[in-house]
Amino acid sequence: MANNFIKGSRNFASLFCLGIRNLPRVTTQKWVGQTGKTTYRCMTTIVDPSLGLTDDQREFQRVALEFAKNELAPEMQKWDQEETFPVDVLKRLAGLGFGAIYAKEDHGGSGLSRLEASVIFEALSTGCVSTTAYLSIHNMVAWMIDEFGSEELRERFVPELASMQSQSVGLETKLKVFLNMTTYANTLPLPGDIFCTFLDTLKFGSYCLTEPGSGSDAASLSTTAKRDGDHYILNGSKAFISGGGDNDVYIVMVRTGEQGPKGISSVIVEKGTPGLSFGKKERKVGWNSQPTRAVIFEDCRVPVSNIVGYEGQGFSIAMHGLNGGRINIASCSLGAAQASIVQAVEHAKVRKQFDRPLAENQNTQFKLADMATSLVTSRLIVRQAARALDNKSPEAPTLCSMAKLFATDHCFQICNEALQIHGGYGYLKDYPVQQYMRDCRVHQILEGTNEVMRLIISRNLLQSS
Repeated sequence: MANNFIKGSRNFASLFCLGIRNLPRVTTQKWVGQTGKTTYRCMTTIVDPSLGLTDDQREFQRVALEFAKNELAPEMQKWDQEETFPVDVLKRLAGLGFGAIYAKEDHGGSGLSRLEASVIFEALSTGCVSTTAYLSIHNMVAWMIDEFGSEELRERFVPELASMQSQSVGLETKLKVFLNMTTYANTLPLPGDIFCTFLDTLKFGSYCLTEPGSGSDAASLSTTAKRDGDHYILNGSKAFISGGGDNDVYIVMVRTGEQGPKGISSVIVEKGTPGLSFGKKERKVGWNSQPTRAVIFEDCRVPVSNIVGYEGQGFSIAMHGLNGGRINIASCSLGAAQASIVQAVEHAKVRKQFDRPLAENQNTQFKLADMATSLVTSRLIVRQAARALDNKSPEAPTLCSMAKLFATDHCFQICNEALQIHGGYGYLKDYPVQQYMRDCRVHQILEGTNEVMRLIISRNLLQSS
């Protein structure tokens, strides 16, 4: 099962049966910061992310931290420089139950809360922000289908998205397709590594809302879906799509009716559908461990049964998805800021200027104090918003916007200040602080720009008063 770790995790005996009993508990977890060839470890209690969590939540956090330390952090720099999409690592995360964290359990989701998802994404981001951010998008796709899709769509897609690999195609079918698609069709025996890789078919999700001509003004999107019998014919394009071209399941916002939000619907398009193509791989400042491309539709025929919800509900579905997405991205910023503070503290202790460590300079001390205060404050507002979303509070959308605005702004500043404390070393790619800063920068733009967050907050404030 995709969620071997999460299933039954309310009973800690089931956790121990997985062979992780001897791992250190999160209260003694040491955060890792890498500086060149030297690895420093420390625990900064005043910014301890486990404060206020239940035992269960600390257990989820502990496992995510261990994975970040052992599987993500050692490869973060390589993935960034080589622009590698670490699909095998993502599948292992799905094996822990992190492929559909807050989707319901009846179709393979882990059934956790938004707060618990936030804790997990924050912990994973200490190892690699970019990879964790993609995982958060994949989770949003799985949840949208699980929450709003028909039972048939839930059965088709949610279990596979939860495990991040195909479960429905039989061995014989896979072999036939494999032989037809590869240069090894007439070569026997088949190369074992290629054969095994093929049989382990991936199932990753992408969220397609933004267009070349509509970003913050999402309701003005122009990709159309015209009804033709039992199919929709899609025409248009989407921009800046994480996983575009590599992924298998695309949840796409299209116009099926009138102008404005009421004319928007949501449909699922699978990779390989005739008329679906992709643009070039974008070159980005950060987020380099996930591919980004345009997704293009040219007379792309999609079954009407692939609609998520009903016609005209798409904009509402997209906004519901973004509420959680904003918490997820804010949580990724928290993890980057946590790691950056730890590394800045360690550097300030060992780096000397004018015959004394930087940490003894009041300017550095004040800077670190501001960074720590910003991090703790950001974490509090993110977790408050997550609880509001869990409780279906009417104020949840506004709180999610506040959390995204505050946390992504302040956490980027924390990462930037950590780089400044490192001085010239911080500008070298051998030091991870620069990568945390680069990966965090886009968080102020995606899932609704922070300027749009301010509009949402102010409008709700003025309307309520």
